[in-house]
Amino acid sequence: MVSHDPEQYDAELAAKLGADDYGMHQYVMAFLKAGPNRDQDSTTAANLQRAHMDNIGRLADEGKLVLAGPFMDDGDMRGIYIFDVKTVEEARALTATDPAIQAGRLVMELHPWYGSAAVMQINEVHKRLSKTPL
Repeated sequence: MVSHDPEQYDAELAAKLGADDYGMHQYVMAFLKAGPNRDQDSTTAANLQRAHMDNIGRLADEGKLVLAGPFMDDGDMRGIYIFDVKTVEEARALTATDPAIQAGRLVMELHPWYGSAAVMQINEVHKRLSKTPL
């Protein structure tokens, strides 16, 4: 964690990001895992991946998904999401909109998570860093 400097505290930013007194925020973290149905042909798999990425973009644009990314080792753990929702049930409803989940290509494991409220700014900052859309 970052050391505390009370002179740097920004009450307006803390309120905007939903930070508590510790600068923290409640989220739901999702671990994306390889699902039981991964035997699609290459065209179907590519179409599901595109739809999966489109769904990620939609959830990020709606402010529900604040972080997403794949693991780089091609194992059974495929990636993570961090949702800006209060309950696992809300996150489960959002994951159900993912075509890769619907097809059984991915499954989600969901957990309540307490992390820095600064995570809420990742999508805003990322847009300024990305030359090419995903």
